[in-house]
Amino acid sequence: MLREQVLDQTLNLLEQRGLATLSLEKVAELVDVPLNELRRFWPDAEALLYDSLRYHGEQIEIWRRQLMLDDTLTPPQKLLARYKVLDEQVRQQRYPGCLFIAACSFFPESDAPIHQLAENQKRASYDYTLSLLQEMGSDDAEMVAQQMELILEGCLSKLLVKRQLIDVEVARRLAEDVLNIARCREHGALS
Repeated sequence: MLREQVLDQTLNLLEQRGLATLSLEKVAELVDVPLNELRRFWPDAEALLYDSLRYHGEQIEIWRRQLMLDDTLTPPQKLLARYKVLDEQVRQQRYPGCLFIAACSFFPESDAPIHQLAENQKRASYDYTLSLLQEMGSDDAEMVAQQMELILEGCLSKLLVKRQLIDVEVARRLAEDVLNIARCREHGALS
């Protein structure tokens, strides 16, 4: 049994069926591994959920770091790249990032480890956005970053319910509009 295979399959299951449906029995059947073998690594479904979300967060962080180091893209392109990846994933019936939104709702207590993990992911997304906006020299970068993150979280929340690809395009265009307005403000065009 490869840990990454179990976590990938668990993430896929969570994206398709939601957090409330997760059980070790379903995952054992899905990955064709005896339940007792899974229990050696994850004593219960919550432990598997935590590890899966942590693994998913690591994948997203690697993607962000690679994007930050890509000298062929401008900061606005790096900011909007998340929507290209989200579009590609939704076309494959995958919903990356949505699980962190769901985790905050499913574990509303702020001291719950899974809630904290989801909050850390949201904070990392904000920091990524803020860093790129500051690199651009954006006026009021903190406010623009909050706007950009609100658009992204709104898109992810809607994807949890509707699962419609058009929502990714709408969110991308709205984020692009916010960036354009921020650039206009930065150059005094809106004064």
